[in-house]
Amino acid sequence: MNTMKSRLRRPNSVFRVVTVALAAGLAGGCAPVGPDFVRPDVELQPEWLTAELAEFETSEPELVDWWRQFNDPVLDELIALAWERNNSIRIAGLRVLEAQAALNIAVGNQYPQTQVLVGDATAVGNSKNAEDGSTSERSLRQANLAGSISWELDFWGRFRRGVEAADASLLASIADYDDVMILVTAGVADTYAVLRTLEEQLRLAEDSFKLQQRSFEIAEVLFRNGVNSELDALQAKTQLLGTEASIPVIKQSIRQAKNALSILLGMAPGEVDALLGPSGMLPSVPGTAAVGIPADLLRQRPDVRRAELNALAQNALVGVATANLYPSFSLNGNLGLSTTNAGDSSLGDLINGDSSSYAVGVSFVWPFLNYDRIQNNIRVEDARLQQALIGYRETVLQASREVEDAMASFTGSRDQSRILEEGVETAERSANLSILRYQEGFADYQRVLNAQQSLFTQQQRFATARGDVMRSLIAIYRSLGGGTSATRSFVDPESAEEMQERINWGDLIETTPDR
Repeated sequence: MNTMKSRLRRPNSVFRVVTVALAAGLAGGCAPVGPDFVRPDVELQPEWLTAELAEFETSEPELVDWWRQFNDPVLDELIALAWERNNSIRIAGLRVLEAQAALNIAVGNQYPQTQVLVGDATAVGNSKNAEDGSTSERSLRQANLAGSISWELDFWGRFRRGVEAADASLLASIADYDDVMILVTAGVADTYAVLRTLEEQLRLAEDSFKLQQRSFEIAEVLFRNGVNSELDALQAKTQLLGTEASIPVIKQSIRQAKNALSILLGMAPGEVDALLGPSGMLPSVPGTAAVGIPADLLRQRPDVRRAELNALAQNALVGVATANLYPSFSLNGNLGLSTTNAGDSSLGDLINGDSSSYAVGVSFVWPFLNYDRIQNNIRVEDARLQQALIGYRETVLQASREVEDAMASFTGSRDQSRILEEGVETAERSANLSILRYQEGFADYQRVLNAQQSLFTQQQRFATARGDVMRSLIAIYRSLGGGTSATRSFVDPESAEEMQERINWGDLIETTPDR
């Protein structure tokens, strides 16, 4: 009898050993299928094309708080407020939180995917006319309680590739957050430069209006005294009205610049006026700028990092698609309790050892007839990978071009500003001499008109050129990847509080990584 029992148990023992061995082998898995990511090589020049000019230094640039070199407290406050309140930055931060939650899902897929608890209670009434004599019970009650688990083992690395893709996507969302901060920071500084330039142009236009007003009054007095013809007075008035007409246009542009600044600060139009105060001067620009070397862009520019990470995520998705070529293995288990009031049992016997049942097994699924569809899906993902790799190269080249363009603009606008400054001084002297000679009768009024119009034009151009110098320096730091905070808080306190009230976020908001 003992021998017989031993023989009966042997198959179960063998099954158990085989199952454990198979599970251990499957759990260990193998290296994930699919290609391993290799960052594309992009050849960059060792030096900038214009780095030899006196305006630039190839030392490492100061990209954190670069705008402070303008020594403008108002600009400092505006950028600090933009970091705190700009809606694009807040949305980018929430996308980081979204990517973190998606990564947590991908990590969870590596563990038992199905874990369910089910139960039911049923009352059954049998038809009297359908009785077959097999039971004396016309009605019965039954209850079931069971838990089941299913674990698809990551034998081919499909889930590990999914984690790899999700992790790269998270890092890409952080790079995108940094990129938005750079654009917003540069946008605030650039709009501020435009605003101060327009305010300078408005002051100059009003000064020109006053100068031309005096010239008109002189021409009109001379006409009334019969010294000169009415033509001089009419020409003076025409020029005066032309200058006056430019003032409302400049004021309109100032209002629009302030409105644009308000939106960057997450404020309604008009709210920024109190921060700006009265019309200010255009900040002074330092004589030189440090720009580093082209290779630094791969580290400094978040859009370059994002392009690389997007390619890395897509590379992992090729592996996910490739894993579908092979069979998937799963461990399945079920443990349940079941009873009925038919016979000698009752519903109260549900929580009883005799009511228990279980099932444990291993299964596999192999879609061997779908190879063509699977293979084409792999080709789709691989084509997207190649697009991402080429996109990375294009991003690097465009980044390099943006720096070169900004450096060329800075050099050109600074040279133009120097020339126009001298032109303004010459025009001022010419305008003063022309009105003096006109009053003394040694020159006609056309010379006065020409001199004053030339002065007005040169002053406006000089103000624009000074603004362009500042704006091109801003463009340099934007293209170098400057303008991100050393410490990030991806979710602002207001959004965090609102979201925690809506659903249970646990500590995910507070623990979103700062990478």
